[in-house]
Amino acid sequence: MDQARPSSTYGHLAMQYRDPADGAAAAKLLSALGFHECYSMPRADSGPFWHFVLDKAADGGTDRIVYLMQMPSAVRAVYDEIGAKLAGSPAVATMRAAQASDPELGFHAAVLVHSLDELEAMVRRVRALGANDPDLKGRVRVTLNRARPGTPEVDARMDASPVFGDVTQYTYGPNGVQVFVETDALIGGPMGDNWVFEFDYVFPGYDENILSRPTPRAPARAA
Repeated sequence: MDQARPSSTYGHLAMQYRDPADGAAAAKLLSALGFHECYSMPRADSGPFWHFVLDKAADGGTDRIVYLMQMPSAVRAVYDEIGAKLAGSPAVATMRAAQASDPELGFHAAVLVHSLDELEAMVRRVRALGANDPDLKGRVRVTLNRARPGTPEVDARMDASPVFGDVTQYTYGPNGVQVFVETDALIGGPMGDNWVFEFDYVFPGYDENILSRPTPRAPARAA
């Protein structure tokens, strides 16, 4: 590989919402998650369109974009038929129960963040929206995985965390945390009725980590 060649980056992620009324709720949630809104505009044939970027530092660029738009009617019709045909399906119920305990089981997108303080603040914002916001109340589920024990300084930070301190679920490997945010305001997955974002943080000094750089030396479990 030519080491002088710049690395490619992802251009955009196209997110969809189901009904026009869901657009503003989805945009509000994306903002609370830390995505930076660049602009929005009405569309004659559907609900509004939004242009977000991964964070404010990406504003004005040509990559790290998140588009938000209403689901096209042709796609909506397929998902509606799937929902009708599989209503009451034991297999669907089993899948939902499995995803409730392990949100990364299905389709999701992950963001690697570089500040644990900012990640904790994001969790508090999103939980507040899910509990109190009229557009998102009851529509957001947050699942946390704290770092596996075994690194004293990481363990101390976890114990002192206002967000992760009482969490009993752990990541696959040590020295990092995971936050999963599931919502039905965004559409994805096999049933077309929810979406999962994952937010990861890796403690400094542990770059070879299963969450960020899964090399053969990155432990999957704490020793």
